[in-house]
Amino acid sequence: MHLIQLMEHIIPIKIRRTMLRNIISPNELSQLRKLLDESRNVVITCHTSPDGDAIGSSLAMYEYLTRKGKNAKVVVPNYFPDFLKWMHDADKITLYDRQHALSKSYFQMADLVIALDYNALKRIDELAVPFRYCRCKTLMIDHHESPEKFCQFQLSRPEMSSTCELLYRLFVALGEEKNINLHCAEDLYAGMCTDTGRFTYNSNDPEIYMIIAGLMKKGIDKDRIIRNLYNQNTEGRYRLMGHILLNKLEVNQELHASIFSVERAELKRFKYLKGDAEGIVNIPLEIKGMKVCISLREDTEKDQIFVSIRSFDDFPANEMAEKFFNGGGHFNAAGGRLYCKMPEALEIAHNAVEAYREKLADPKSE
Repeated sequence: MHLIQLMEHIIPIKIRRTMLRNIISPNELSQLRKLLDESRNVVITCHTSPDGDAIGSSLAMYEYLTRKGKNAKVVVPNYFPDFLKWMHDADKITLYDRQHALSKSYFQMADLVIALDYNALKRIDELAVPFRYCRCKTLMIDHHESPEKFCQFQLSRPEMSSTCELLYRLFVALGEEKNINLHCAEDLYAGMCTDTGRFTYNSNDPEIYMIIAGLMKKGIDKDRIIRNLYNQNTEGRYRLMGHILLNKLEVNQELHASIFSVERAELKRFKYLKGDAEGIVNIPLEIKGMKVCISLREDTEKDQIFVSIRSFDDFPANEMAEKFFNGGGHFNAAGGRLYCKMPEALEIAHNAVEAYREKLADPKSE
């Protein structure tokens, strides 16, 4: 008998549920249950340039609410990566930047709007307009630090690995495990997997693996999900990656920092598709001694530069993003935007690294 089957045989369901620590208070649970039960038409939103956790949590909530008989719609600010389109009902997602009228009609009919995986309205760009002026109840569920107060009810848990982890805990706390179907479980696993780099960072909490076991009990094939997420890349991605590592990567061995930039013409040269640059910022951290990497990428449509920062251990990527790049995020994974030309952006990145010299450089020997 497998360990999980043995636990199921020995431990009653009510006791098993208590194995996950309580992170949501009874009062919060009561309010959340009332919000979800009393709502009929629900709009689910996530942040601009959605990643795996954003789309995963949005579709998981969609599956959950649909099974409860709700009329749910997912509206995202803009296009999301092709490697997430395998997810069930991804074809039902409405893109606000391409379907303004349809999106606004959903907000007008809604009695609840849910904000998933973002902590401020600036994270959803133009989608903030219908959100700000909707006359219904609003709910935020998120794991980013320092949330702004923009919803009537906010469930913020920065200690969670992902919004998908927080959603799973919420569903279980509500006693709604039965409404986590196979597709919902796949979505939750995908979000947890991508927001932890395949469980290589921000994933030391043993309960994360208890949650994975719970999702596997729903029938997910985690190996297939990982292949869907990471083995569906374009040829252009690898040629772009090679170009960056060979020609664009700057490595500062003294300060254990690396920087690279990618301009619009280079993206065009390598037939860039949304998601092709995903994760490249993590590769320089594989160089021995590296503590932080900064990626600067020109938008293909607007005059702006996307900034991604990844770091190890005690280096505050979110603090750097806030101070220098109009952004924020998690302690070791953050981002922002710059509204300037690439030479100026590179100068800002170099200044950012220099500003943290004391934290990045090796301690001086006495």
